[in-house]
Amino acid sequence: MIKSALEKVIHEDMAEIWSILSPEEKRKIADNLQIHHFKKNQLIYAEGDEPEYLWCLFKGKVKKSKEGIGGRVQILRLIRPVQYFGYRAFFANEPYVSSATAFEPSALGALPLELVRDMIQHNINLAWFFIRDLSRNLGGSDTKIVNLTQKHIRGRLAEALIVLLENYGYEDDGTTLRIYMAREDLANLSNMTTSNAIRTLTAFVNEKILFVDGRRIRIINEPMLRKVSKFG
Repeated sequence: MIKSALEKVIHEDMAEIWSILSPEEKRKIADNLQIHHFKKNQLIYAEGDEPEYLWCLFKGKVKKSKEGIGGRVQILRLIRPVQYFGYRAFFANEPYVSSATAFEPSALGALPLELVRDMIQHNINLAWFFIRDLSRNLGGSDTKIVNLTQKHIRGRLAEALIVLLENYGYEDDGTTLRIYMAREDLANLSNMTTSNAIRTLTAFVNEKILFVDGRRIRIINEPMLRKVSKFG
């Protein structure tokens, strides 16, 4: 990518960080940012890898997941444009404790974390940016733990569908989720078995809360879905 096009991508897609940088810091980012394209289901980084880059999702969808007991996978977080990830382990001076995978064809920016650390040491506003980002993610993780441990199966699946809606929104028809997930991924997001996810989806369809066509899910009664999610 030529430098002028790269700077346009940075200025538009990384605007939240771009606005708090000095001219010299902007130049460093333009000189060091790499654009990577990942195919569907392609691994971005794996659990146990040493963190090297601050990742920013420009286009597409990314999931962060962790393998648990017996090889069962739990989806921890869904990344949407334009969010930053992959830096917590570097700040903690430890390897990655989860994996990141492209959920669909995706374009990501990668900035060396050593450079990010150097800029943070000289820019308090940049430090506060990452403190706020980490704090929001921690708050979201706390909420997710409670939801996954205290809600019943119906509430967990409804919660997962609301998360998908709030992260990715609807298609132009105003009812179809703008993400097409396999039943296994829905189960991994909801902390249940695939068979339970299928049965619960079928129940929601019978109750006229959803309409399901393969991986396409239409929410036809959003208030009821939110009610199920809220009361678990």
